Amino acid sequence: QLVESGGGLVQAGGSLRLSCAASGRPYSSYAMGWFRQTPGKEREFVARINGNGYDTGYADSVKGRFTISRDNAKNTVALQMNSLKPEDTAVYYCAARRAYYSGENSAEYDYWGQGTQVTVSS
Repeated sequence: QLVESGGGLVQAGGSLRLSCAASGRPYSSYAMGWFRQTPGKEREFVARINGNGYDTGYADSVKGRFTISRDNAKNTVALQMNSLKPEDTAVYYCAARRAYYSGENSAEYDYWGQGTQVTVSS
């Protein structure tokens, strides 16, 4: 089970920290990712992290502003979002892939959380 938290309403330029709590499976060995989706659009890749946390990747639209991290001892994955923009408004999803290496394609991920809403006002 993956449960996201930390979403909310923030002004442009502000920050939010999303957290994903994992349970029920050996998520510490799984690659993890964050995706987001707005109404009428496909789910898009935001950030990914490998099983050991040493390799990460980001969408160009968030590079330099967002940081993904994980704490395998606590089975959590976080997404620190700084310098938020109105176009970052979306439902953000945490996902897990039953593989060590992470990817950017949502079809590669096996487990998904319910999502948390992030709204950035201008």
